[in-house]
Amino acid sequence: MDTKIGSLDVCKPTSNDVACPDNGTVSTIQSSVSPTIFNSSEATLGRHLARRLVQIGATDVFSVPGDFNLTLLDHLIAEPGLNLIGCCNELNAGYAADGYARSRGVGACVVTFTVGGLSVLNAIAGAYSENLPLICIVGGPNTNDYGTNRILHHTIGLPDFSQELRCFQTVTCYQAVVNHLEDAHELIDTAISTALKESKPVYISISCNLAAIPYPTFSLHPVPLSNKMGLEAAVEATAKFLNKAVKPVLVGGPKLRAAKACEAFVELADACGYAMAVMPSAKGLVPEQHPHFIGTYWGAVSTAFCAEIVESADAYLFAGPIFNDYSSVGELAKRLKHNNTSYENYHRIFVPEGHPLKSEPKEPLRINVLFQHIQKMLSSETAVIAETGDSWFNCQKLKLPRGCGYEFQMQYGSIGWSVGATLGYAQAVPEKRVIACIGDGSFQVTAQDVSTMLRCGQKTIIFLINNGGYTIEVEIHDGPYNVIKNWNYTGLVEAIHNGEGKCWTAKVFCEEELIEAIETATGAAKECLCFIEVIVHKDDTSKELLEWGSRVSAANSRPPNPQ
Repeated sequence: MDTKIGSLDVCKPTSNDVACPDNGTVSTIQSSVSPTIFNSSEATLGRHLARRLVQIGATDVFSVPGDFNLTLLDHLIAEPGLNLIGCCNELNAGYAADGYARSRGVGACVVTFTVGGLSVLNAIAGAYSENLPLICIVGGPNTNDYGTNRILHHTIGLPDFSQELRCFQTVTCYQAVVNHLEDAHELIDTAISTALKESKPVYISISCNLAAIPYPTFSLHPVPLSNKMGLEAAVEATAKFLNKAVKPVLVGGPKLRAAKACEAFVELADACGYAMAVMPSAKGLVPEQHPHFIGTYWGAVSTAFCAEIVESADAYLFAGPIFNDYSSVGELAKRLKHNNTSYENYHRIFVPEGHPLKSEPKEPLRINVLFQHIQKMLSSETAVIAETGDSWFNCQKLKLPRGCGYEFQMQYGSIGWSVGATLGYAQAVPEKRVIACIGDGSFQVTAQDVSTMLRCGQKTIIFLINNGGYTIEVEIHDGPYNVIKNWNYTGLVEAIHNGEGKCWTAKVFCEEELIEAIETATGAAKECLCFIEVIVHKDDTSKELLEWGSRVSAANSRPPNPQ
């Protein structure tokens, strides 16, 4: 359903065809109707912020309470349509807002001043790198404390309150410090509009003594976003270049989501007939059932035969790419000549993939067998969350059915991201069952918020891959620091469960036990949060991780250039 706030179009997913927000135009928040008159209990700064969050689609807000934000939280809770979700720590609250934004198009979190702000900072940086609009709200100091040289608690012991702001300036596209009522409305609306327009996080600090104070209604003028003349020139030049090519290819990148261009990219592929690939961080943004889809382009660890086609092309159109050391549209479709040469070349050289060797009875479970069974679980009613590590590579090989969601954090690659992101994503799309693939090392970073999943009644299936350490780091550079203390992971989750909520756990060592666990998770325990601990050998990895790890190792170990 498309909802509008004046001239602000907020688009929520309506189609299962692509797993990113539908195309839409985001300008700014503007009241184009007669102002609504609120009574004094509703016409407060806190309630205004709450209404704005609901209006843009962030109907769930992830929070950790602290004394500077408690009154603000009261006013957020009071807003009909807004659900406040308490998380175990600020980092996970930020990760949850990240996961939520990937599905809803925008996410929000609320923390307290400095100790909370600096704790959530890593998650905000990740959202910035992934081009996600995220509203980070911080309860700030009392307005009377600014300029007094007082040293406040929750700070580093200096009278300068700007330390937190300075940290956020590098990982947000707009910062608003609200410590005066007179400009509060403008600062809040500008921040939210900027987040939607730039598809980046923003920072809003609200003094703790302002949230409960009434304020007048207001409006803002819309911000124009499109440079039509520049767009026309770019389309003309691109069409001229591509129409001269003999075997051009299309490659989709992660910024398709930020530009709300997923459907436009598919329309372009339909019109031009080029072979179509995606960068690894764009997996799930376009349907893999498209007749010209050839796989994931990821350099040496690309899908079979995909790299050969992309790298032999005489022209490439990378739409919304991010080129880094890990990953080395509507009008245009009308002007391109149909050219399917690159796809015909792919079809000629393609050889179907084989299947994993059949397991012997009670043979220790292998990773490739695990993912063969995960593949069978996927449908339009599921979504996959892949944690940083070997799950990157194993999940990339999954064939996504039409409408199946898929998310991972490639650019920032913060281990532990997936626990919070799974919480947020599942909260945003309760109609989908999330399947999270998480390594043991990553899980140890952020395990606490499994408890929040239970409190929210989520039905996620978590595959905890226990191989005894940081396997991705082992393949880059091994050492004793990559070995971690083994936990009783199922026992931990059962302790967190503590008889409250619906939870089912299993620990599996072989394929027979895995099959039984999956049957239970998708049958008798389908209404439960299901946690399946999978025991695998420490050296059981994908061949892609081995290749990728050696290349990253070589890149990291280059000697300094001569001075």
